[in-house]
Amino acid sequence: MTFDAAGQDRIYAHCSNAIAAAGRDREALFLARLALLLFERVADEDACRAAIDAALQDLPTPSLSAG
Repeated sequence: MTFDAAGQDRIYAHCSNAIAAAGRDREALFLARLALLLFERVADEDACRAAIDAALQDLPTPSLSAG
């Protein structure tokens, strides 16, 4: 299942707001927990590993405006 552009925007905004609510000191913990919960729903180790590798590939350096 894939999302249309509007769905992607809504999910991105919701996730961004959740990251902000977690706070900088718990951001990494939140993201790891979120990933684990989503991996459980996927229930396919190879697909999860592929998603991790894809997310890491060409990962941009944060801009100064991101902080």
